[in-house]
Amino acid sequence: MRVLDSHLHLWDPEILQYTWLEGPLAWRFADTEIEHSRLPQATREDAVFVQAETVEGDYLDEVRWVAGLAPALGVVGIVAGVRLDRGTDTVAHLEGLETEPLVVGVRHNLQGSDGVAGSAAFVTGAREVAARGWAFDACIHAGQLPEISRLAAAVPELRIVLDHLGKPAVGTAPAPLAPTPEWVRDLDDLARHPLAVCKLSGLPAEAGGNWSRAQIEPFLDAAADAFGPHRLMWGSDWPVSVIGPAEPDDPHAPDDGSAAYQPHARERWAEAVIAWAEARGHDVDAILWRNASEFYRIGERRPVDAPQRPRRGILGWLRG
Repeated sequence: MRVLDSHLHLWDPEILQYTWLEGPLAWRFADTEIEHSRLPQATREDAVFVQAETVEGDYLDEVRWVAGLAPALGVVGIVAGVRLDRGTDTVAHLEGLETEPLVVGVRHNLQGSDGVAGSAAFVTGAREVAARGWAFDACIHAGQLPEISRLAAAVPELRIVLDHLGKPAVGTAPAPLAPTPEWVRDLDDLARHPLAVCKLSGLPAEAGGNWSRAQIEPFLDAAADAFGPHRLMWGSDWPVSVIGPAEPDDPHAPDDGSAAYQPHARERWAEAVIAWAEARGHDVDAILWRNASEFYRIGERRPVDAPQRPRRGILGWLRG
């Protein structure tokens, strides 16, 4: 089974600057750490790196840092950080990205920034992205879905991928929430745009790491009904989506019951989506590999092989 993780983060606070990292996420998550979160069911595992919200001044440095790790990690594409509402500065930034061969898309993180995607400056920036043949990752909250539909209408040539199903409220395993009619309606509206696709990612984080397959399947069903399985792609959202209640028998579980790193959560999310897709008769290879490869225009391209790095136990790393 081949897997192309469409949504992988990497970061190192000693190399780049981040203002949002806290708790179990305020560590280095890079080459050594992802090696301990590989999927045992995968015969081949590649990934698309998605910008990890460094400070704006580090956007280009982040791309170069990840590009240096890419051959060893199987990173075959980079979704770079960008501000699309900066006019000539946006154009200059995109021109700088053109020199980086792994860049396949960009992301201006929109969650919580209501109205930005509809501004004239943002639409102009989005047209510049489309002109370069790149995709746009839309990271939003559920209430912003209509803005992305309007962006798709304003720039119909722009390939848009909705991150994390638009971050609907899903509840938790013991207190699940059903998809709201408003979210289903807005998801359907976005799916009417032929160049829009959806990532099956991020729901574990929306559940605070406390989720079940039964809880999330109605949301996966709604995405499949809206986009069709040929416009869905699996993403791990690692490491954001592997933080939550300590796993059973975790000898390093915090004594106060606070959130912890879940060593098996990435594998569990892959297994849940695979089991759901198989039960529904969907094309598993398309969801796990082909759709992301085609959307990001990666094909069978893969970085040259590089020697593996020494491994350290991830739990030991987490505890220093």
